[in-house]
Amino acid sequence: MSQGLSKITGKDMAALRPVVALPAGAAAAVRDCTHVPEAIDRLESGGFLVEAARLLAHSLPRREAVWWACMCAAHTAPPDLPEADRQAREAAELWVRQQGDKNRRAAMRQAEATSFESPEAWAAVAVFWSGETIGAEDQPAVPPPPHVAGKAVAGSVALAAVRTDPKRQAIRLKRFLESGRNIAAGGSGRLAAEDA
Repeated sequence: MSQGLSKITGKDMAALRPVVALPAGAAAAVRDCTHVPEAIDRLESGGFLVEAARLLAHSLPRREAVWWACMCAAHTAPPDLPEADRQAREAAELWVRQQGDKNRRAAMRQAEATSFESPEAWAAVAVFWSGETIGAEDQPAVPPPPHVAGKAVAGSVALAAVRTDPKRQAIRLKRFLESGRNIAAGGSGRLAAEDA
């Protein structure tokens, strides 16, 4: 079992089950798990890598989850990554370092400049959905639905895993899970750029 993952250890596995919506085989693998780190380990060892990543995306605190999405996106970013996507990731990373409404809204503006088809775009969307409101600045607060930031992070990580070469999905997801565990333990989770 993963040890020292302080940022996800106290998460309520029972509350996360309906959010993560595991398919039958994955749900059976973690049926008796009460702790998130153990469930992630079981999913990974059972070959349910996408599901393990989804559970981790919903388990990490929002700031750390967005950072993880950025690390995964940077790992598989091609040399010809569109400028709008690069700027979306940079905006998401800036929000992680300097949280605040100005940077949160700037991340969403950068996401809107993309086609919403990249891991970078969804990392930036996760930033926007991590705030107290998704409404306009001068309007009454409109809280985002619960767990949408986690869904955006999970989508970002899933897209990064199949970008340019879907055959590398499994090995990438294993690297991503290692990165995510490092972040859950208080590390930076940095991944070197993927070898071509």
